[in-house]
Amino acid sequence: MANVDKALTSIYRLGLGLGTAAMIPSLCLYDVDGGQRVVMLNMLSGVEEKTRAEGTHFKVPWLMQPKWYNIRLRPKLIQTTTGTKDLQMVTIHIRMLFKPDIEGLPTIHRTLGEDYDERVLPSIANEVMKATIAQYNAEQLLTQREQVSREIREAIVARAHQFNILMDDIAITHLTYGKDFARAIEEKQVAQQDAERQKFIVEKAEQERQATVIRSEGEAEAAKMISEALKEHGSGLIEVRRIDAAKDIAENLAKSPNVMYLPNGQQMLLNVGGARQQQS
Repeated sequence: MANVDKALTSIYRLGLGLGTAAMIPSLCLYDVDGGQRVVMLNMLSGVEEKTRAEGTHFKVPWLMQPKWYNIRLRPKLIQTTTGTKDLQMVTIHIRMLFKPDIEGLPTIHRTLGEDYDERVLPSIANEVMKATIAQYNAEQLLTQREQVSREIREAIVARAHQFNILMDDIAITHLTYGKDFARAIEEKQVAQQDAERQKFIVEKAEQERQATVIRSEGEAEAAKMISEALKEHGSGLIEVRRIDAAKDIAENLAKSPNVMYLPNGQQMLLNVGGARQQQS
């Protein structure tokens, strides 16, 4: 009986030792994946300034608590509605690609927390967009969009750097105006089209006038040449033209089925009257 108790005690101790050994990796080791960094919170000294890179690391259970942070580029969409310099309301959307500064992760964890992007980016983006849009008229936002986008990007990059956030790209994706301004733009486009149409009509009339002048000058030049020809050669030119005109008239009449030729000096009414006398 004593031997059985000893054997059970040995098995219990062995199982306890194996269980404890199996728990050591899960309690004392942790992994950091690619694109991540770990900020270590020491329960005695606070947040450590050193960040842990990719790989497997050791920790003291309950004394050291790792906090994982994503250091990959992530997109963030921000929308705001604000007024322009000429008091027009516009809605602007921007897209930001951001990541945390690795060296500043301990400060981020200490001052902002793991949701630092939700705490910082909306506030600084709205502040910068409203301050920048207020410097331009509504029409300038269209004609100088590249300059507006550059000013917004530079201001957001500078403000985010104060919070240890790095900006890779910032772009304006949508820019929407109020109904009144959209209606004004449409009316302006219609007025411009009407002005272009009137300009075309004026140019067409000017071209027709020039064509009439050129035609009149040509006719005057032709009349002058005819007058000079008459002075030099007499009325022979007029007779030639008269013969040509008579020839053209005769050809046209010959082709018409409604024209009848009569012998010279006879009338059809006389012949009709003679026929009546013979019948009587």
